[in-house]
Amino acid sequence: MSTLIDHIIKLTDHRDRDLLELTLSKALIDLLPIQRIVIARVMNEEGEKRWLEVARLDAKGGGKVVDPMRVDFHALPRLDDASDRLKCLQRREIVEIAWAGEDGPRINMLPLFSDSRKDDEGVIEVHSEAPLTADELLTIQQLRRIYRNMYTLLEYSDRDALTGLLNRKSLDDAFYSAVLEELDGMTGEPTGAQPPKGVDKDRRHRVPANYWLGSAVIDNFGAVNDKHGHLIAEEVLLLVARVMNNTFRTYDRIYRFGGEHFGVLMHCPDEALVLAAFERFRANVEKFNFPQVGRVTVSCGFTSVMADDSPSTTLEKTERAIDFAQRSGRNKVCSHLGLVRRGFFGDTPKVGAVDLF
Repeated sequence: MSTLIDHIIKLTDHRDRDLLELTLSKALIDLLPIQRIVIARVMNEEGEKRWLEVARLDAKGGGKVVDPMRVDFHALPRLDDASDRLKCLQRREIVEIAWAGEDGPRINMLPLFSDSRKDDEGVIEVHSEAPLTADELLTIQQLRRIYRNMYTLLEYSDRDALTGLLNRKSLDDAFYSAVLEELDGMTGEPTGAQPPKGVDKDRRHRVPANYWLGSAVIDNFGAVNDKHGHLIAEEVLLLVARVMNNTFRTYDRIYRFGGEHFGVLMHCPDEALVLAAFERFRANVEKFNFPQVGRVTVSCGFTSVMADDSPSTTLEKTERAIDFAQRSGRNKVCSHLGLVRRGFFGDTPKVGAVDLF
C-alpha cells in the first residue's frame, strides 16, 4: 500500500493541471477507508452554471475522468439540483450528510478551493461506509491543500501575466493532452502525455473529431498604442480579454499568444457553430465602448484540427485566415477551411462541406 509521502510525490510531480483531480482521487481512495471520490466543478455558459463531475473513482475499481471540452453542457445538472454541493460551495466549509444513524454511511463534502475563485469553483465528495475520524478528515484536508498549491503553481505558469488568460505554452500542453489521443501506441507513453520531440513529424496521430482552433487580432492596435499610450493600450487588451471570457464557454480554452493576438481552442460538432461563436465575439467587441478609445474591432480566423497537425501548423492556418480578413477590410471572421474550398489557398479542400467565411 502506498504511503502518504508516495502520493505527495505523485501530486507534486505533475505538469498538467487536468490530471491533478485524478491523482488526488487515487490518493484518497488508497490511503483512507472510503468507497468513492467525486470531484465536481462548476461550469458556466452564458451566465448559466451547472455541475460537471470531472473525476469519479470507486474503491472497488472503475471510475471516470471527463474532458470538460467534450461535454453537453445542457445535459449537466443545475447547481440547485445538488443542494448539498451548493451549500458546501457557498459556506466554504465541510458539509456532512448522514442517512442511516450515527454509525451509518456518510458523504463529506469539502470545497475544492477555500478561497472564492470565480473560474475554479468545485466540491470534493468523500463517500464512506462509516463516519470518518478526525485524523482521516485531517488527511483529506492536507491532501486537498497540496492539490490546491500545485494547481495554483501550475496555473501561474500557464497564464498570461497581464490578462490572466492561458499563454502560448499552455496551448502546446492542451493540444497534446486533450486533442491528440495517442501516437497509435507506438511511443509507450500513456494517453494524454506529450509526444517526444520530433515524433509528430514521423507518425500519424488519431485526433478526436470536432476540435477547432481560432485566433483573433485587434485591428490597428499599433495605432491605438501610438495615439493613446501604453497604459491605455494595455487596458484595451484587458477589456478584450474580458469580452472573450464573457462570450465563450467556461470549458473553451482562451489564450493570449502575445501582443494583440488571442486564441480559443474548442470542441464543437459543427463548423457553422464555431463561426457563430467567433461572430458573437467579433460583434461584442465592436459594440463595446472602450474608455478613451471608443470603437475597437477584431479580425478572426479559425480552422479544424487535422490528423497531422501540430500546435504551430494549426495556429499558422488561423493566422492565414486572419491575414485574409484584414486584407478584406478587417472586422471579419474567416474560416480557413472555407477559404481553401473557395480556392484562395493551395491546401486540399474538404469535399461536401459548406462554404463559410
